[in-house]
Amino acid sequence: MSKVPLYPLRFEPIYQHRIWGGRRLANLLSAPLPADGPIGEAWVLSDRDDHQSSIADGPLKGQTIAQLLQQFPEQVMGRLAGRFRRFPLLLKFLDASEMLSVQVHPDDLHKDLLPAGETGKTEAWVVLEAGIKSRIYAGLKPGTTEADLRQALATGSVADRLACFHPKPGDAVFLPAGTVHSLGGGVVVFEVQQNSDVTYRLYDWNHLDPKTGQPRPLQVDQALACVDFGEGKGGLVAPQVEATSPVDRERLFRCHHFGVSRSCGKSAFSIGAAQVPRVLVCVDGHGQVEHGDTTYAVGKGDVFLLPAVLGACAFQPLGAVTVLEIGIPE
Repeated sequence: MSKVPLYPLRFEPIYQHRIWGGRRLANLLSAPLPADGPIGEAWVLSDRDDHQSSIADGPLKGQTIAQLLQQFPEQVMGRLAGRFRRFPLLLKFLDASEMLSVQVHPDDLHKDLLPAGETGKTEAWVVLEAGIKSRIYAGLKPGTTEADLRQALATGSVADRLACFHPKPGDAVFLPAGTVHSLGGGVVVFEVQQNSDVTYRLYDWNHLDPKTGQPRPLQVDQALACVDFGEGKGGLVAPQVEATSPVDRERLFRCHHFGVSRSCGKSAFSIGAAQVPRVLVCVDGHGQVEHGDTTYAVGKGDVFLLPAVLGACAFQPLGAVTVLEIGIPE
């Protein structure tokens, strides 16, 4: 296997049942959903021990992301090889038919709130679908204190203390660790985050777990210990134009953990970079990645890892496309 040349690597989604989920990811991803139940998440690139993404096709079909990094660390990660014990990002699509719990994630400095081997969890959303009942909560209203939040929890009025807006397709929302957040009401988003699964629930909208008929557990004290009560940087962000030719390209997010750009148009453009890995996520339309003499079909909902050894590749749209490109800061 060590002599297999690397190529643009597409991964199979890992579907997750969630009580707040729906069935709309069937319209976004080609892999069929499980037969029944609300599907809230599709993990489309995951290097977690319990949820390992596997390569969907080509000579390395069936290999997991962990096996790939063990076999080809320098070829995949380039200049980043050796910095991470696993792929540092976790990528998902979310279908929030109902409201997620009001929750918060710790940052890397909250060692006492991080299980062994976990990192903090800064994340970001790109809104793909939204309706008239859709809501995103991101951050506290100015001046809210811990005492205010505890009182709101006691009276069931937490939403009154949260910054809220009605999302629309294309919106970009940044959620640094410590930001209280929730979303729902028929909204579909793409999520990029640190490779962490640490979540503390503050409030759960009186949801009942269908398996037990009981409320889901909260972790109020841990959640409050994570909350950034200062003037947080979370919420709706304004994309920054990077180019208008050959396609429209704008930067959505850039932080210590990830950078995300969005390209929209019908003309061919370059994707990927020398000596560092990139991830391509097609959120609308279809096209193909060209590397060497080979083309790789890319459809709506597809996620490709472009190993560092590939360098820049050409992306040829077949009609209008919207593509996200995700990088890991050096």
